[in-house]
Amino acid sequence: MTDNWLPVLSPASGVKYQAIADALGAAIETGELRSGDRLPPQRELAARLGVDLTTITRAYETARQRGLIEPRGRAGSFVRAPRPIGPRELAQIDPGMNAPPELPGGILARHLSETASALLLDERIRTLQYRPAGGTAGDRAAGAAMMADLGLPADEQQIVVTAGGQNALHAILAANFEPGDRIACGAHVYPGFRSLAERLKLCLVPLPEMGAEALANAHREAPVSALYLVPTNDNPTTATVPLAEREALAALAASQGIRIIEDDAYGALPAEPIPPIASLAPELGWYIASTSKLISPALRVAFVRAPSIAAALRLAGDVHETTIMAPPLNVAIVGEWIRNRTFARLLSAMRAETRRRQALARDLLAGLDYRSHEEGYHGWLGLADEVDAASVEAVARRTGLTLIPSSRFAVGPSPSHALRVSLGGHLDMAELADGLRLLHGYATDRSFKAAPLV
Repeated sequence: MTDNWLPVLSPASGVKYQAIADALGAAIETGELRSGDRLPPQRELAARLGVDLTTITRAYETARQRGLIEPRGRAGSFVRAPRPIGPRELAQIDPGMNAPPELPGGILARHLSETASALLLDERIRTLQYRPAGGTAGDRAAGAAMMADLGLPADEQQIVVTAGGQNALHAILAANFEPGDRIACGAHVYPGFRSLAERLKLCLVPLPEMGAEALANAHREAPVSALYLVPTNDNPTTATVPLAEREALAALAASQGIRIIEDDAYGALPAEPIPPIASLAPELGWYIASTSKLISPALRVAFVRAPSIAAALRLAGDVHETTIMAPPLNVAIVGEWIRNRTFARLLSAMRAETRRRQALARDLLAGLDYRSHEEGYHGWLGLADEVDAASVEAVARRTGLTLIPSSRFAVGPSPSHALRVSLGGHLDMAELADGLRLLHGYATDRSFKAAPLV
């Protein structure tokens, strides 16, 4: 099927066998090669590239060691499929989390292994040491560079490194708000934020829609201290606040002294990101850019841009009191990837994978009220009133498809009868297709009920 694949090598490619292995990895990252594709026979590839057979043999062996390909005797070499997850392992995966899909060809594992090895072999071994509160200057500079790519200029002194987005939210809320403060948010909201608000006795004010008019109305009823939102590809509703509405929100917040907590967990996935609200009202908002929702839950790192250096210092102190620091090796890996553009390449591969999955979902859920962001990995499926969301969730979960009823995201009574559909995690495309077909069947059968327990 892919016997005609041919790597493009330049005179500056370096050691040829490594360059061929690198080109193979890049072809898997971009989707040019996919799991199960057959590679050209070694002798044939050597002849076409004008190199000796030993070079190709070493290249294929290097690719095998990286987990990219597998030999199958006389049948040849094939792009390696992900190892199936067994029932015991599957049972240990949190079914409520919205996780990015695994990238094809073991791309992430290869980059993690290679980067971690290189960092740990560095004679300085700084990656294993305690970090100062808020991160080192290099860590914070990496965060500032990531935000600059999103259209948000940031002084590295305003950046705080945290152990993921949830850690960032906890620190922001604990350091800046008092019990009883009113914080506006969507009618459906990320449960991690809702849990923190309940813990800290903050009053959440659900808005009927995310916009300046709704926020102004809520503020007139009683003063609102802050607005919390996921501006791009909201979790769970998938809504994205357009630029004009972001400008209106920024103007209202500036005129009324309303602070903004911008939890942009998915903001870097779109190829053309919309400028953050923090870029429009930089003195009012905390902006959170995390990595676990973009690349992998294995990376518990987030960068927070505080509205001022003083606010960053307070935030760094709170982070230090609660978690000391983000995992230092994780931070070092993310920083290295941002500097050498590996992060951008992984984002591009993730973007391509999410587009494939959303196209599949739109096809298999055709005719239903399914909303999604093209470059995201969850959707929002509206259900008819007669369809029992809990029953659909319970049965569809047996397929590995993660569905969460809208009631679990609601601030107060849920205004929608819907399911958040996660397209990522461990599911490959075939498994995802099976789950979506069953979901379509359950969602259109208004008499469907889960089997009772006996």
